[in-house]
Amino acid sequence: MSWSRSLPVLAALALSGALAGCFQPLYSESAHPGLVEDLRAIEVEPIKDRIGHYLGDNLITELNGTGQTPPPKYRLTVTVSTASSTPTVNALTNVATSATMTAEAHFTLNRVDGGAQVLTGVASANASYDRSQRRYNDLRAARDAEIRLARSLSQDISLRLAALLAGKTS
Repeated sequence: MSWSRSLPVLAALALSGALAGCFQPLYSESAHPGLVEDLRAIEVEPIKDRIGHYLGDNLITELNGTGQTPPPKYRLTVTVSTASSTPTVNALTNVATSATMTAEAHFTLNRVDGGAQVLTGVASANASYDRSQRRYNDLRAARDAEIRLARSLSQDISLRLAALLAGKTS
């Protein structure tokens, strides 16, 4: 390869290396001091049902992935409701070939000292899956859809919590 062809590639690599340190996460500790500590201090109340178990685990991991348990400042209460619909049905067998699961999570963040409500909201998500005439395949696909729903709801809730706590003044 000649120098004239390799010069733009080398320039692009040098420029990307110089700019690599310029980017930082939106809700990082350096941008918002104390945010990571506040997120770790959120106690997630147990959530009912299987999807609630998945959602609770995902929330705990996203808010405090360290495994440390600092004294809680906030308490997060979540209730989840799910629904399933089958938009397509095979005309020959009269059996649904796909399904869509919908979940809504109503969440409330309260202070532990005094119980004052800090934030309330609703997060929603959808997940589709293919249905099968084999029972185990159908159950496994539905469970995978629940896991995807829980992950999506968890990301939505934790992002809203981070945005709120990053904007607080005290």
